Amino acid sequence: QVQLVESGGGLVQAGGSLRLSCAASGRTFSMYSVGWFRQAPGKEREFVAAISRSGGNIDYADSVKGRFTISRDNAKNTVYLQMNSLKPEDTAVYYCAAAWLTVVRDPRTYNYWGQGTQVTVSS
Repeated sequence: QVQLVESGGGLVQAGGSLRLSCAASGRTFSMYSVGWFRQAPGKEREFVAAISRSGGNIDYADSVKGRFTISRDNAKNTVYLQMNSLKPEDTAVYYCAAAWLTVVRDPRTYNYWGQGTQVTVSS
């Protein structure tokens, strides 16, 4: 069992930065790949980024590549999403999720989800 709690969301102007954190409970957290997803009002949940158990395999959605960076600290049971050069279209609720698999984009393959944190980017 893994419990995930996101933090770090907020209101930022376009061009600004935020760092999201996903803190996990459970001694087996290092055995899970972790993904970040987001959902804007009226839209489906979409993949943002994912990182493998060791951090050696990383994947990004094209829309965030070059602006967002995912990383993890297994000693702290935490995964981070550094978001730079934010745009109004990045506005959404951001969720982290854990998957008992390698890095995947399909949200249906993730076993555990956090409650989400709101990110709002003003123009």
